[in-house]
Amino acid sequence: GIFEGPEKTLEVCFRTTSGSTPPSNPGLRSLSRPSLDSICNLAKCTILSVIRNKHLDAYVLSESSLFVYPYMLILKTCGTTTLLLVLPHLMELASSIGLVMDWVGYSRKNLMMPEAQLFPQRGWNEEMEYLRTHRESGNRDLRGNGYTLGPVTGDHWFVWVADRTVREDVVGTDRVINIMMFDIDPTVRSHFYTSRYKSSTSPSPDDKKDTDEKNDTDEKNDTDATSDVEIRRISEEMTTRSGIDRLVPGAVIDSRAFEPCGYSMNAILYNSYSTMHITPEATCSYASFETNAKLKSYHSLINNVVRTFKPKRFVLTMMADEAGLGQIQDNPLQSSYTKPINVPLKEKSLIYRRSNLASIQVEDDTCCIMGNFELEDAGEGRGLAMQKGLDNRAQSYS
Repeated sequence: GIFEGPEKTLEVCFRTTSGSTPPSNPGLRSLSRPSLDSICNLAKCTILSVIRNKHLDAYVLSESSLFVYPYMLILKTCGTTTLLLVLPHLMELASSIGLVMDWVGYSRKNLMMPEAQLFPQRGWNEEMEYLRTHRESGNRDLRGNGYTLGPVTGDHWFVWVADRTVREDVVGTDRVINIMMFDIDPTVRSHFYTSRYKSSTSPSPDDKKDTDEKNDTDEKNDTDATSDVEIRRISEEMTTRSGIDRLVPGAVIDSRAFEPCGYSMNAILYNSYSTMHITPEATCSYASFETNAKLKSYHSLINNVVRTFKPKRFVLTMMADEAGLGQIQDNPLQSSYTKPINVPLKEKSLIYRRSNLASIQVEDDTCCIMGNFELEDAGEGRGLAMQKGLDNRAQSYS
């Protein structure tokens, strides 16, 4: 079968009712575990594990990831999850702790099988209508706008933004970059099947020791101690064998292998997160890497991620404050950047050329940019894979 790997992403920023965001206020991080579970249940996913530092909480989910800051929540879900159903309940929970909406962003790439989705995610028009008719506390309309970036006959990106931000003297420099990779190299894909890592003898329950301080074991869904230990071992081996650990140097990593295949990872370093989600099946192979780290240049990061997975094509998106965009040097999503992305390997170089570029500035200062990159000389296999993808997408451009 085909699994819908590309994620739907909901980001909501809040402020206190007085309009401020005092750093001493735990804000959304004070929400209880049952409250977070109720959010995830609406999206049809569950919490599997969590890592924390003084800036944020990062949850690995059964379908992607959840990140909670004092005044910002980011929820990413894949498959046939119902992400947008979370929004009304999230607004209620935020209101109960004295927070009001500041900014809402919803985005996703076009889907291979939109007809498999559930209400209200069955198409872009339905999603926009749901967002348009939603009311926050006080019965105020969200008053957002939707946009499409990229060719509707190929890979494209949907973005919806509602902005209530109270502009102050502080200039925002936030940005998020996402690398969505398709048609992953077969050797790389093989790393993400649990059968490769199964030991001849399973560890005994006595081996389950609390040696991993970064994970809260009371927040795991697995009830069988032995299987939990085995999954942790396999997850860590996947991370190192595939080279994913080298993509986030210095970060605390929380990884999760899925049976029979698949992988998710969150990593946190100071106040930034990185997250990866991998669907290795040959019919729908996909891997994504997203981070909100404020780098001056993303050139090395993009090269390292692409080198690790060797896709035949990838979609690069960025959502950034205007000032944040101005801080980036050597940006492959600038119209003036015409060089191919050259990824050197031992035997040859992988050369990816940007086939198209789209950008728009939405609301006051949110810049959204996307580019499609294709591997040169990928041969007949790439052509067939691209045609198959276009045939799937031809069913719906939403």
